[in-house]
Amino acid sequence: MKKPLWTPSAERIAGANLTRYRGYLKEKNGLDFTGYDDLYRWSVTETADFWESIWNYCGVTASKPFDRVLEDGDRMPGAKWFTGARLNFAQNLLRFRDDRSALVFKGEQQEAVRITYAELYDQVARLAKSLRDLGVTAGDRVSGFVPNMIETIVAMLATTSIGAIWSSCSPDFGIKGVLDRFGQIEPKVVFTANGYAYNGKTFDSLERVRDILNSLPSVEKVVVIPYTEPKPDIGSINNSVLFGDFLASESGLEIDFAQLPFDHPLYIMYSSGTTGVPKCIVHGAGGTLIQHLKEHVLHGDLTRDDTLFYFTTCGWMMWNWLVSGLAVGATLVLFDGSPFYPDGGVLFKLAEEEGITIFGTSAKYLASVQKAEIRPGTDYDLTKIKTICSTGSPLSAESFEFVYREIKEDLDLASISGGTDIISCFALGNPVLPVYSEELQCRGLGMRVEAWDDDGNPVLNQQGELVCTKPFPSMPIYFWNDPDNEKYLDAYFRTYPGIWHHGDYIMITETGGVIFYGRSDATLNPGGVRIGTAEIYRQVETIAEVKDSLVIGQNWEDDVRVILFVILAEGVELTEELEKRITTTIRKNTTPRHVPAKVIPVSDIPYTISGKKVELAVRKVIHGQPVTNKDALANPQALDNFRDLPQLQN
Repeated sequence: MKKPLWTPSAERIAGANLTRYRGYLKEKNGLDFTGYDDLYRWSVTETADFWESIWNYCGVTASKPFDRVLEDGDRMPGAKWFTGARLNFAQNLLRFRDDRSALVFKGEQQEAVRITYAELYDQVARLAKSLRDLGVTAGDRVSGFVPNMIETIVAMLATTSIGAIWSSCSPDFGIKGVLDRFGQIEPKVVFTANGYAYNGKTFDSLERVRDILNSLPSVEKVVVIPYTEPKPDIGSINNSVLFGDFLASESGLEIDFAQLPFDHPLYIMYSSGTTGVPKCIVHGAGGTLIQHLKEHVLHGDLTRDDTLFYFTTCGWMMWNWLVSGLAVGATLVLFDGSPFYPDGGVLFKLAEEEGITIFGTSAKYLASVQKAEIRPGTDYDLTKIKTICSTGSPLSAESFEFVYREIKEDLDLASISGGTDIISCFALGNPVLPVYSEELQCRGLGMRVEAWDDDGNPVLNQQGELVCTKPFPSMPIYFWNDPDNEKYLDAYFRTYPGIWHHGDYIMITETGGVIFYGRSDATLNPGGVRIGTAEIYRQVETIAEVKDSLVIGQNWEDDVRVILFVILAEGVELTEELEKRITTTIRKNTTPRHVPAKVIPVSDIPYTISGKKVELAVRKVIHGQPVTNKDALANPQALDNFRDLPQLQN
């Protein structure tokens, strides 16, 4: 049995929301569980009872109660949740109207700005009135081309209070990337900032907005948020108005929250778009709300006394996840800018200054902090942090050890994984369970996740395909412009009809945890043996001379050979000695099948705008296939590194 890196204290277990929830189930339902595994089994067996308990325990606000928790529960897709209920998403996030801090915003080159729950309600009320006066109604689309700032959340809440649908992407998207998304959903209103800051530089957004609007005839109003300058010139933007001028002037307004069905559309989100035009994934208000409440309250141990931070843009689902923390009444910290400007400690300095208790980031960021030899626990006061969340890619063993060695010994390191597809997590943290190296602590309550082998059989302690065998409330309600559900079915249900097939390669361990091995569609198959790319990344990340890496499979002589691309540290060359050390490390800690046939230095590696390595696009490039949507990439020019490489010809 593996030795845990961290075990929660008796005090932490006793004070956890999850422990109180178990007490609630015992008192209300006479259910007495021996531990998390026992509770989890009940949650995925008595699915309707479990989700009803979340509705009641987390206090979902609804003007009309549900008639039934679950109808057609044996259909996936097709199950219907909380039928008959009428509610509003924004109303559930604005249930508090006091003087506690709701939002704190820190721009890269600006001092922190904060707003209370009472002030937040007032701003949303004024903006909602303006949108209604403009003619925005339930079902209309409102888009944001925006940084992660207070006005963005105000705009989302005002939009959803009416029952209109919110969709956003970050301002570093290119024009084509924005049009590939917003062009499909035809928004009536667009919110934008005049610009944004990154790595010490200021970037103008209005020129791109002007070009975007030329191809978006549906837009009736553009609301510009002053950010990088106090009074930007918006004269060249048709039908535009500054945010402050658009807000209704009245004070003391009450919000007329539209009462809508549980599955009324809330958000439109987008697939990465690296292999074609992004798919528009529509998420329902009730499913998003109840899933996020479960994750924040039970798995994240979030309370009103917490300060929650996630380093994210508005183009990543972690922004939507973060914002739902308002429903618990916590203080949310928003950040816009580079996490390494003016230095690599900027986010930890923010954690110290704002007393952040739950600190969310990506696996890539933690690995970069380690590579930069930053010692956050020594340089900053991080005593208030109780949980670090990490997602975006599998967290390596080295990063697990780094967190406990150099950030803080006593915290819950919650590696979490799910995706835009479900706007939530399949596996995530747990404040009452130990943390084991490389493992996500547990499968999420109510999520019947299994690892299936090639024959469709569930396996333990073996690698397999991530599937979910029972429906859950935060499944997409549909895809936009997909009347026959063909795109939806193709995305998740063609491999195993009636079973959600997610496309991740995982192992469920003897501890009850989950290890992720990367996307199964990027799985390597040398000699017919399936290998997850994350297994190789974990080893390469231990080599100090390697800054970053990317692994793909190259079709070669009726087989597949493993190719490893590396970005080397400054001043380092790929000598025979270094290459041998890389391959020996991989061989020693994995298997001979994992050893790359070629190790090739490159100057850059492509990432999506949300910070995920793009293995499939590189694989297409080296096989001479077109990459159809480069605007989904943060650095599309990186693909040029992989064209016509002589090393791949022999």
